[in-house]
Amino acid sequence: MNEIEELLKQIEELRRTLYALATKKKLSDPEVVTASQMLDALLNEYEKLIKRKKEDK
Repeated sequence: MNEIEELLKQIEELRRTLYALATKKKLSDPEVVTASQMLDALLNEYEKLIKRKKEDK
């Protein structure tokens, strides 16, 4: 599995986790906020990777 595929897999898993948390807890709950921040970081990493791949072409 390449780097992009692995990152997309992690993003999808974290999205599912975040959704599950958000349906059970308040959005301001520390656990929901932490999961959201982690997802943001993965999405930022994905965007940087895509940008770098495009520049390499």
